[in-house]
Amino acid sequence: MTESQGESNNATATTPPPQPLLERLKDYGQEDAFALWDELSLEERDLLVKDIESLDLPRIDRIIRCSLRSQGLPAAAIEPVPESSVSTAEERTLEERERWWKMGLKAISDGKVAVLLLSGGQGTRLGSSDPKGCFNIGLPSGKSLFQLQAERILCLQRLAAQATNEGSSGSVQIHWYIMTSPFTDDTTRKYFESHKFFGLEPDQVTFFQQGTIPCVSKDSRLIMETPYRVAKAPDGNGGVYSALKSSRLLEDMAVRGIKYVDCYGVDNALVRVADPTFVGYFIDKGVASAAKVVRKAYPQEKVGVFVRRGKGGPLTVVEYSELDSSLASAINQETGRLRFCWSNVCLHMFSLDFLNQVANGLEKDSIYHLAEKKIPSIHGHTMGYKLEQFIFDAFPYAPSTALFEVLREEEFAPVKNANGSNFDTPDSARLLVLRLHSRWVVAAGGFLTHSVPLYATGVEVSPLCSYAGENLEAICRGRTFHAPCEITF
Repeated sequence: MTESQGESNNATATTPPPQPLLERLKDYGQEDAFALWDELSLEERDLLVKDIESLDLPRIDRIIRCSLRSQGLPAAAIEPVPESSVSTAEERTLEERERWWKMGLKAISDGKVAVLLLSGGQGTRLGSSDPKGCFNIGLPSGKSLFQLQAERILCLQRLAAQATNEGSSGSVQIHWYIMTSPFTDDTTRKYFESHKFFGLEPDQVTFFQQGTIPCVSKDSRLIMETPYRVAKAPDGNGGVYSALKSSRLLEDMAVRGIKYVDCYGVDNALVRVADPTFVGYFIDKGVASAAKVVRKAYPQEKVGVFVRRGKGGPLTVVEYSELDSSLASAINQETGRLRFCWSNVCLHMFSLDFLNQVANGLEKDSIYHLAEKKIPSIHGHTMGYKLEQFIFDAFPYAPSTALFEVLREEEFAPVKNANGSNFDTPDSARLLVLRLHSRWVVAAGGFLTHSVPLYATGVEVSPLCSYAGENLEAICRGRTFHAPCEITF
């Protein structure tokens, strides 16, 4: 080694971390982030400084303090959702359904409805590193979840144009906002581009990323993933509110004249995107927020349910783990239903005004859920906290929330676990789609033949033909279809 190299290495070893940055970290008790500074190369030091500079330390400190403080606080007692807040499937009249459907189509054709997709997750549990929306659940068409949803939007645009005599469906556009994460953003964009946006106009689709937030130890210190990088994790699907605000997309919605935002999770193969009946119901009720719910299948089912928090308080969601078994099993003597029976299935509707209010309220209160996890760190796997918000954290801010019951066999086919698991698999979702569509075809006067038992197969109706079973008589009446197959135009 030459003398000059030795001097330069010594200089590196003795160069302290940037003083202003170290002082800022000290202000928040996080100076340990520089603990291994002396062992880092110049390049690694540069990476560490950039990583720390990218953190909004006052905000992160506020979130950590508020979230840990709220941990042990007693929550207000829960009560069942009042009957007046729910439109149940059996009480809904045909006249109401038709009126809401028309109101919804009118709002869509007026450009007042946008669709917001929560698509930050990878298909890890499905055995895939791709975004969940790219997943093909094995339908006869081989379509991915993204394609099914895009084609439902195309179908709705056509129905809205026809209903309001706009003529060509090109005159009606539903804007689609898609929230990705740092792990899925690039792949999602490329997937849409390579499939030519499934027939949608590229400029009616807007991608944006949810944020990440540092993971912290039990004593509130930042966990270091490597000596020069802080461990971070996505901030939960409730990160959508701050992401919409920081991406200025709430302003974008206002400029476009959007008033109502239909929000859903990507992993539901039967999702009715921007369902006109739900949009019409939402407008008719004049509420700030609404949710589609399905009836809980049995008391111990692992689903979050809607409750009222405190006497006359707001509606909100409690996770199944928070509901003790006596409450979970309690029966409403008047209706014969479980007292806490309305399951949250991540199908929500919000007014744009309310989304603005929520983004500000959640930011001000800064309370995140703490998930205790093993976090990869410089010390191996460290027990610590991932901080996240959930989409349903919005509901306590709502002056009014209405629930709308749907039938799970018509609108809820979750794709969460790999085939071979006991529930919510691609196979179970595929069968739910095939069975529903087979019922549509028979109701429209068609016939089915099949060489395997009908409970194990069925037909798939392309979303380009029918959104919810309508307009199939011309295609199906008197015709026989051999299952499994896809019915297209």
